[in-house]
Amino acid sequence: MLDFESALKEKVKRINENLEAAFQQTPDIPPVILESMKYSLQAGGKRLRPMLMIETCRSLDGDVAVVMPLALAIEMIHTYSLIHDDLPAMDNDDLRRGKPTNHKVYGDAIAILAGDGLLNYAMETMLQGAEGLYGEMLIRYIDAMKTIMSASGISGMIGGQVADMQSENRVISMDEMDYIHLHKTGALLEAAVDCGCIIADAEPATRGRLTTYGHHIGLAFQIVDDILDIEGNVGDLGKPIGSDEKNHKSTFVTLYGLEASKIRVTELHSEALEMLKPIGQKTKFLQELAEYICTRRN
Repeated sequence: MLDFESALKEKVKRINENLEAAFQQTPDIPPVILESMKYSLQAGGKRLRPMLMIETCRSLDGDVAVVMPLALAIEMIHTYSLIHDDLPAMDNDDLRRGKPTNHKVYGDAIAILAGDGLLNYAMETMLQGAEGLYGEMLIRYIDAMKTIMSASGISGMIGGQVADMQSENRVISMDEMDYIHLHKTGALLEAAVDCGCIIADAEPATRGRLTTYGHHIGLAFQIVDDILDIEGNVGDLGKPIGSDEKNHKSTFVTLYGLEASKIRVTELHSEALEMLKPIGQKTKFLQELAEYICTRRN
């Protein structure tokens, strides 16, 4: 596990370096908007989505240089969603990744525009990454872009966020809970894995197994979030605990209880690993990453 932790830190470092480089040649814009965008983007974070994309591609002997702009873009999209999620009109949170939330530092208006800026810059980054590609690789790259934008839009993350907001102050069904988890959180995690498969031109059966792996760990990730909202602490999480209760939201834990939620995470972990077995040793890091996601404390 120590080897995994060292590898994880190194991979996070490389993603952060690439994110920093992506903002080196920004146009002449008001300094406050760039500062606000970078404030949230560089505040830390696990970088799970870009890492899943890169490592899936690597495990299939794909071209990591081609997938990198897509990986950076998906992290920008994820970060924009966090900025907006923390706003007073949504979850109204004061802390994110151990720091004051964007709107607490820059105000609501700049925070909204910083989120908008990250979403647009994600698209610019992906389009720049398409330059110089041709033939089948360009077709696959465009397919990956479509996958990311669909997963982050109204049929993915945004749809899940809307359903999550509409779940406040009422008890929801398990079907509604699954929809929220699989769209608000799971969609981008699954899309990250799928994009790695697309760029690496994975065989259909392999792509199916890997996207199922992404599906399982995406659901597990959100259930662990629900558990940590009760059992975690601000020091580990870097954000307030009890926000679901504060906003009167149903969660997996409120529907099924704490122990059943932990059992479900264990089941999802096992099911995710089962998907990787036929692919072989090249998925070792993805196997360890699944364990990290399912046993995390932050």
